[in-house]
Amino acid sequence: MGINDWIEGERPRERLVREGAAALSNAELLALLLRVGVRGKSAVELGRDILQHFGSLHGLFGASLDDCTEVHGLGMAKYAQLQAVMELARRAIAEQLQAGETFASPELVKRYLRMKLSGRRHESFVVLFLDVKNRLIADRELFRGTLTHASVYPREVVIEALAHNAASVILAHNHPSGVAEPSAADLGLTRQLAQALELVDIRVLDHIVVAGPLVHSFAEHGQL
Repeated sequence: MGINDWIEGERPRERLVREGAAALSNAELLALLLRVGVRGKSAVELGRDILQHFGSLHGLFGASLDDCTEVHGLGMAKYAQLQAVMELARRAIAEQLQAGETFASPELVKRYLRMKLSGRRHESFVVLFLDVKNRLIADRELFRGTLTHASVYPREVVIEALAHNAASVILAHNHPSGVAEPSAADLGLTRQLAQALELVDIRVLDHIVVAGPLVHSFAEHGQL
């Protein structure tokens, strides 16, 4: 039975309009993106199977094109749709950060960085450049490494911060290993960057480590 054969009041689209998106399950929301199921399965049943295959929404949205195309019912078109949804969500949060809500809402910053970095399989080092009112000027991936290491050069961070006329920065990088706890090297690098930036009167407000769905804030743990 397809979704169109369901009782109208129970269809995901109609329920969303009537009750709001929060009333729908993950599988139902995914079904609205998929639009159609496969032979023998409705879009909701397919959505449920896909979530079970990837383990979670995080696992699904972090999956590569190759991972998706291995699943019956997914393909390049669906992969593109999922990535478009994620990018729109990231841009919506970036708009809030640019409007001045950056450091007033640490949770918003962590959510933005988790969405930006959690699905990456290589280590990336990102810097958020902020103005005097803690509004986001720009964010840049300055360094990219292998699965275990990215070489970060303080001189390059200082040059970029001055080029953006930043008053402060938030540092961030991901741990593809899935372990959010910072290493001794992470702690040492943070001190080194803070000292280098302090010389040009630029503050480091935080350093965020993203490991899948986990996020570690240096500021919250007194590590700055």
